[in-house]
Amino acid sequence: MSCPINLPVRILYQAAKHLWRQSEGAAILEFAIALPLLVVFTIGIYDFSAAFDEKQKIEQAAQEGAVVAGAQPTSDLFSDLAPNANPPSLQPVASAVLNSLAGSGVTTAACPLVAPAPAGLTWTYTIGGCNSAYPSDNLIIAINRGWICSPSWPTSDTRRCASAPPEAVGTTVTITYPYHWRFSSVIQFLVPGASYAAQTSLTEAATAHNQM
Repeated sequence: MSCPINLPVRILYQAAKHLWRQSEGAAILEFAIALPLLVVFTIGIYDFSAAFDEKQKIEQAAQEGAVVAGAQPTSDLFSDLAPNANPPSLQPVASAVLNSLAGSGVTTAACPLVAPAPAGLTWTYTIGGCNSAYPSDNLIIAINRGWICSPSWPTSDTRRCASAPPEAVGTTVTITYPYHWRFSSVIQFLVPGASYAAQTSLTEAATAHNQM
């Protein structure tokens, strides 16, 4: 015959066991709800950091291209009073940009140096095949050799000189390259049919005064 004192103990044990099962089930449910949000935040932080890093690398490539461009001659920009279709002095500029992007890992394949499209004093290179994962992406390098800095421009104009020196002529190198968001695939996986931009065009520019 069992001792009567065991009855309260058994009741407490059964109650504790029931509460444990309830709390365990609640914890699993909370984890199932929180896991997708945790994945979104983790991938989002990683993705935005990668996009900012690529933006910085593109800006550095534009700066290196502008430095090289400022040292190039301007005597070959015109032919018979018309802009030259492909001035030889621009090739070192484009090569400097391509080498910088390849060295920093922005481009993962050899970019062919194609002929630029002239428009006034701006020559634009549109180069494809620079990313082995996205071969249809275009790298756009625009080289404007007629940038003018003047204190007479309105304060809202980006060409206005910061300290109002005499008018100066320089070169602006602008680079545009798409960034593919990993965040997009996560959103579409969690919310089927959701629309989210799969890529964003990153554009950076740098300017240097012409020395020749």
